[in-house]
Amino acid sequence: MKKKHQSKKKNNQAKKKNNQGFTLIELLVVMLILGLLAGLVGPRIFGHVDDAKVKNAKVQIKQLGTSLKMYKLDMGRYPTTDQGLNALVTSPESDDSSRWRKGGYLESSTVPKDPWHHDYIYLSPGAHGDFDITSYGDDGAAGGSDNAKDINSWELNQ
Repeated sequence: MKKKHQSKKKNNQAKKKNNQGFTLIELLVVMLILGLLAGLVGPRIFGHVDDAKVKNAKVQIKQLGTSLKMYKLDMGRYPTTDQGLNALVTSPESDDSSRWRKGGYLESSTVPKDPWHHDYIYLSPGAHGDFDITSYGDDGAAGGSDNAKDINSWELNQ
């Protein structure tokens, strides 16, 4: 009987030792490994975010161009520069407002901003066609290179 009691006592002591948790060294090693992974993988992931924003701006410009063409089919002309892209979501205050499509020409009730949260630049008539749509990129100013490079509607059709 004593042997059974002693073996139970040893098992309980062994279980207590195993339930003490991780040592400080083990936690530091795990944190070091996670830091190294973040340092190696992080820059690659964030590089793709910038590329995705440029692609998103190109898609939005093409969609705005399609919406402008639908507007022209109904209204007989493109919105003026003064009316801007808001003419796609707000009915004009003129005699031809009855031809404006109920609900507008965009899926949302607001004109989207570019991926960098700037307004798109709209000109009609444009210098390169019936209309020009431009995103100034990351810096929000004309010109630039890399992520700050302008994205123009007339360059997307090439």
